[in-house]
This record gives sequence, structure tokens and C-alpha cells, in this order.
Amino acid sequence: MSNRRMARECALQCLYYADSAKILSGAQVAPYAADFERELGENFQFCKELVEGTTQNLPAIDELVSKYAKNWTIGRMSVVDRSILRMAAYELVFHAEKNPIPAIIDEAIELAKKYSTDNSGKFINGLLDQLKKERPQ
Repeated sequence: MSNRRMARECALQCLYYADSAKILSGAQVAPYAADFERELGENFQFCKELVEGTTQNLPAIDELVSKYAKNWTIGRMSVVDRSILRMAAYELVFHAEKNPIPAIIDEAIELAKKYSTDNSGKFINGLLDQLKKERPQ
């Protein structure tokens, strides 16, 4: 497993925790995220950026996801799918590093296959494929 994939997995765990516990602040999630610092080493910063960036931009991210989630509301999605979509949307639209679109979408699909239902990968792929239109050029 690549180090960035591990960082995304740890970030997903943090975002899942934050959503489940109804914590909306990155500062409140930071102590939980810090548990992964030793495991991730130099990639911890990427994990931290994903968690903080996603939580800081949550209203805008949810608005974008809702825009492309046909016949779905954010609240109706599973916590895992919602967390994956939020993190991937942050990376696609708000993350300064501008990772390649195919890599971001592929990583999100792989997380969905590993942690969610059989249909989640297709759902996430379709939504992120539409959401990539929002990425600044």
C-alpha cells in the first residue's frame, strides 16, 4: 500500500469519527488524527491537511456534493460514503497540491471498495466524475 493511500485511510478514519460524533471542527479532530503520526511518518502532514481542509470547507463541500448527488441527500448517504466523498471533493476542488484527478478518484473508489458496500465504488465514481467539473484549472 502506498504511503499516500495510508494517509488517506487514516484521514478517512478521522472524518468518519468526526461525522459519527457530530464534530465539525478540525481542531476537535486533531487529537484523534495525531494518533496516526508515528504510523504515517512524513505522510502524516498529508493526512492532517486532508482532515483539516475537509472540515474547514465542509459547508462548501456538502453543497458541491449535493449539487451532483442525483436523488440523494448528504444525510441519506452512509457515513463511510459521505466521508470518502467529502475528502475526495476537498482534494479535487480545494487542495492546493492539485493531485491528478484520476489518482484522487481512483483512491476514493478503492477506499469505498475496502470500507463500504459493493455498490459504493460505482456511486462514488459517478459522483466524483461529475464533481471534477468544479476543479479550478
